[in-house]
Amino acid sequence: MIYKTQGVCSQLINIEVEGDMIKSVQFTGGCNGNLQGISSLVKGMKIDDAISRLKGIRCGFKSTSCPDQLARALESMKK
Repeated sequence: MIYKTQGVCSQLINIEVEGDMIKSVQFTGGCNGNLQGISSLVKGMKIDDAISRLKGIRCGFKSTSCPDQLARALESMKK
């Protein structure tokens, strides 16, 4: 699934899941090192666990962040 982000520096998130597990995550744009770290940390994690850990994280004065956008993308995949 490719998710178009809103309100953050990254533009897209490419997510692969298998069942209820995250297989891989790739961000396009944004803070490369931090987003590689997030992608590595959520690999192999259950979707619901990642959502509960990442949802609501803010970046500075923004109402969202790249981790929050990833949580929103994962939520949209569950629908």
